[in-house]
Amino acid sequence: MAKTISADICIIGAGSGGLSVAAGAAQLGRKVVLIEKGDMGGDCLNTGCVPSKALIAAAGRAHAIRHADKFGIRSSEPDVDFGAVMDHVHNVIATIAPVDSQERFEGLGVTVIREHATFIGPREVVAGGQKIKAKHFVIATGSTPFVPPIDGLSSVPFFTNETIFENRERPDHLIVIGGGPIGVEMAQAHRRLGAKVTIIEGDRLLNKDDPELTAIVANQLREDGIDIVEGAKANKIIKTDAGVGVNIDDRTIVGSHLLMAVGRKPTVDDLNLEAAGVEYERSGIKVDDRLRSTNKRIFAIGDVAGGKQFTHVAGYHASVLVRNILFKMPAKNNEGLAPHVTYADPELAQIGLDEKTAREKHGDEIKVVRWPFLENDRALAERDTRGMVKVITDKKGVVLGAGIVGKGAGDLLQPWTLAITSGQKIKTFTDMIAPYPTRGEANKRVAGDWYSKTLFSPRTRKLISLLAIFD
Repeated sequence: MAKTISADICIIGAGSGGLSVAAGAAQLGRKVVLIEKGDMGGDCLNTGCVPSKALIAAAGRAHAIRHADKFGIRSSEPDVDFGAVMDHVHNVIATIAPVDSQERFEGLGVTVIREHATFIGPREVVAGGQKIKAKHFVIATGSTPFVPPIDGLSSVPFFTNETIFENRERPDHLIVIGGGPIGVEMAQAHRRLGAKVTIIEGDRLLNKDDPELTAIVANQLREDGIDIVEGAKANKIIKTDAGVGVNIDDRTIVGSHLLMAVGRKPTVDDLNLEAAGVEYERSGIKVDDRLRSTNKRIFAIGDVAGGKQFTHVAGYHASVLVRNILFKMPAKNNEGLAPHVTYADPELAQIGLDEKTAREKHGDEIKVVRWPFLENDRALAERDTRGMVKVITDKKGVVLGAGIVGKGAGDLLQPWTLAITSGQKIKTFTDMIAPYPTRGEANKRVAGDWYSKTLFSPRTRKLISLLAIFD
């Protein structure tokens, strides 16, 4: 007979969103049950954000060795021990893992069950021979790699982001199907670690981002030696003596290894959501603006909720839930204000509307300003002037969107995130004092450029002449 546990909140999924809700609720005195069938920390810690950034960091060191000569230091081809690189990746995971561990959460008073959860009713789940009844449920099961039904794919081994970090031998030629953020990041990292790399993308590279900015990333990838094939569909996968062949429109690209990076799908399989009265579709569980499912006692957060699939969005969702469930505040999800970053070199970061979307929404009532890092003294000192800051405002100067491509773009974007979230005007940036020499000065300079045509216009010159009478 199944043991029954009663709780205030039952959370399914121990990724970033689920863990944040569990920690918050437990520390506020609520009885919490956390169910996780896989690794604590979810995709971000184990197969996503953390390992990919650790791999990118290693690749960056190799790239720096190859190009040290521009600083008067002799360049050389780095001796890459790919197995040791992966040791570094897993050491980083292990260092962070205690923060997300079962032991830590049990120390907070959370009941942790390491089993698969299945709904058996609108307010009940079973997991590992135990029945959990709760006042509220939170589904935070995340997403998994989407593997398209390409002819022949099942006949060859292939990587996804969930398996590629277990590989300890450098690929001779990695073929990446998918030119989104995951595909681009993994392609560049492997290329800089010494593998030959080809990206196959059915649309254009990083097609959800501003094409003016993505072109700068694409140029760097090509300079790194990556072959980019855009507007090409993988029709068939074949096994070859070298490893794998990908047939596209007019040719077959042959490589040693294959990475599938064409997107992700919400993890809803085997939850038996029908028994709970929870409706879902291909994009994820249907939720309202308070992240409630069609069963108002069951919430969904993070990737499984069908919105933006970013770790920081899952964390934001958790804060919305804590206010809704525990503080009884009608907090609403506003993830449209969430920034996103592709951690290539150079980084690409965006918040709010891009130029195309802004023109579609506001017509000619927008203003677009840019400031290139070519005119930034810190970038010149570092001999890395790739990229720019690009800002879109309405005619009154209210910031509608910002995009940055360049070194540290994700960090440089944060003031624009604050500006858009709080509805500030671009004048905020002209008023601030930016430390010199920093790349952050570009944020102030682009804001100054917004006013330059008016400031240095004949009309202003005439005004200054008139005022000079009073000298």
